[in-house]
Amino acid sequence: MFSENVAFALGLTLFAGLSTGIGSALAFFAKKTNTRFLSISLGFSAGVMIYVSFMEIMVKAKTALEADLGTVAGTWAAVAAFFGGIFFIALIDKLVPSYENPHEMHRIEEMNEEDLFAGKSKTKLLRMGMMSAIAIGIHNFPEGLATFTAALKDPHLGVAIAVAIAIHNIPEGIAVSVPIYYATGSKKKAFFYSFLSGLAEPVGALVGYLLFMPFMSDTVFGVIFAGVAGIMVYISFDELLPAAEEYGEHHLSIYGLISGMAVMAVSLLLFL
Repeated sequence: MFSENVAFALGLTLFAGLSTGIGSALAFFAKKTNTRFLSISLGFSAGVMIYVSFMEIMVKAKTALEADLGTVAGTWAAVAAFFGGIFFIALIDKLVPSYENPHEMHRIEEMNEEDLFAGKSKTKLLRMGMMSAIAIGIHNFPEGLATFTAALKDPHLGVAIAVAIAIHNIPEGIAVSVPIYYATGSKKKAFFYSFLSGLAEPVGALVGYLLFMPFMSDTVFGVIFAGVAGIMVYISFDELLPAAEEYGEHHLSIYGLISGMAVMAVSLLLFL
């Protein structure tokens, strides 16, 4: 049963990560960016992550830590791990140069706007795309661990997180594809590097599994889970909501946010 859960968790993580390929494919085959849809979807993804982090993941992390450390020490450990997760993902963001920011929004229309890249050499464009792919891969590593850990503990929770992360990976696929396509003229190469950046999620899950599973206990699980909650809250406020607002109207992103919370709440209630 445990090995089946591991396979399922890895499969979910693979699905979430490789959705960068969906963004890349959209850039090639769609004529126009559906900004309203992306705005609502990204807001929805943020709502799922925020709600599940505070209402489910932190609760389970705190319970696990209290079982090993006691009420007071367990609560302190959960809070420390939560902010530790935020610090970890913020540090990764800080180490990625701002001019290579993988979360700068791109639109499908850019595939047909050669003037957008006028004056930029193919070498610079290729570097921009490759650095975006590397930066997204680095970001995807802890996201993979988050999806995997949640799915291993609670498959229903893992599905919700995987879908939320998959939605937020779609614009990142566009961000990698556009400059690489213009640098190389090859849709295959653009798709390949976009697809490759998403592989960091299952790799992150696998590395996390190999590192932590031999030492797994209530304390280790609680610390990882609380850290995962911090990572997802940071991603929601730093990436998803700003991206949702940039793609569309402010209210659309908030409608998506509330909808994501509501759907997640009902889903969790149905599995009680």
